[in-house]
Amino acid sequence: MIILASKSPRRKELLSLITDDFTVDSAEVDETLPSGIEPDKAVEYLSKIKARPFRESGKIVIGADTVVAIDGKILGKPKDKDDAFSMLKNLSGKEHSVFTGVTVIKNDKEITFSVQTKVKFFDLDDKEIENYISSGEPFDKAGAYGIQGKGSLLVEKIDGDYFNVVGLPISRLARVLKEFYA
Repeated sequence: MIILASKSPRRKELLSLITDDFTVDSAEVDETLPSGIEPDKAVEYLSKIKARPFRESGKIVIGADTVVAIDGKILGKPKDKDDAFSMLKNLSGKEHSVFTGVTVIKNDKEITFSVQTKVKFFDLDDKEIENYISSGEPFDKAGAYGIQGKGSLLVEKIDGDYFNVVGLPISRLARVLKEFYA
């Protein structure tokens, strides 16, 4: 039995590609990042603090966090329409990185890793951005877009794991989970 320490419906759906033997639970944790932390280390840090409250359960626990970063700056979830517009305008025509950190814990064993995928957006005009924002899709997603939905129309190309951009690098996770069943 696995505990997925996440509120994300996307992560729940992706984990079900590996196994159906899991429950979903999450703890309220302080997600304030140490200042100056690099994006890959930030997602690893956040995945640990999400997984660790369940360490003593005796079950395998998976914590994960995803961020979008451009020019070393982490873009969180947009606060409002203006914030979403600003983020999408900043990503327009450029390549950015999506990092997902994953921590897998069972008792004293803990493995943490992060995966980076590069994503390049088409050049977007203001109307395109406004139409996407009006779909409502950007508001619960890092970087103000979801590649698995209408946000896919903004993406020119990706280099790396598609599922990492959705929120869980399942092929890498499946390999790490084998170490907990050995």
